[in-house]
Amino acid sequence: QNPEALITLQGHTVVFSDQSGMNASGHVMLGTMDVHHQWTKLLQQLPSYRSLQQQTDWLKERISFLLGGVQVVHLDRLGPVQPITEHYSTLSTFHKTLMSRNLRLHPRSLQGLTMSLENDRSKPALHEMGHFIIPTNCDSPKLQVFLQSHAPEARQCTQRRIQLQVEEEAVVKQCVHSLSLRSLTKEPSVSSSQMIMCCKRLLDQRSPLMQGLHICVSHFYSVMQDGDVCVPWDSKS
Repeated sequence: QNPEALITLQGHTVVFSDQSGMNASGHVMLGTMDVHHQWTKLLQQLPSYRSLQQQTDWLKERISFLLGGVQVVHLDRLGPVQPITEHYSTLSTFHKTLMSRNLRLHPRSLQGLTMSLENDRSKPALHEMGHFIIPTNCDSPKLQVFLQSHAPEARQCTQRRIQLQVEEEAVVKQCVHSLSLRSLTKEPSVSSSQMIMCCKRLLDQRSPLMQGLHICVSHFYSVMQDGDVCVPWDSKS
């Protein structure tokens, strides 16, 4: 109905969600319950969203500089989709906290590591996949001690995650080829180790009924509207 408005979408990834806007990853969200004129209004607001995304990227760079090179990331698979406005507010609050303290982290001492911010967390933690999960209102001196003391373990976990991702990619390709699948994907909440176990189980079973299917590894059985067949990663049959 309004093809000229689509020009502003060029270069963006579009996802269908329960709300319209832009998420923390910079993807344009189209609310499935919204009417078309609300989508058109969103497209008209994209320049301001892009400006906010640039400010968000700048804050991430400043935080990384203050914290020894650790990269700030947003992991959708660990929680609900976060609008970029909320993500910007979280980063801004955390940056102001860091600026008010005199941190002594050596430049690039944490380079190659990643961290995410959470508003509802009270203590910093290290995820099993190697990234730090940090409270937005974390005490800066305690944060510095935590990051420095857990950096070696974080690097080991990160290396393990990379190895799992390589193994996952290989076994997925093997599954698609050996089982004659149309495609094999997974939901973001399914880990690499879970995906690997599921793929090996599918290879062992080798059901001819799977030929030509689009399989999505999930946590439940379902057939989607587009024809994708969802199977739980821990399915026994």
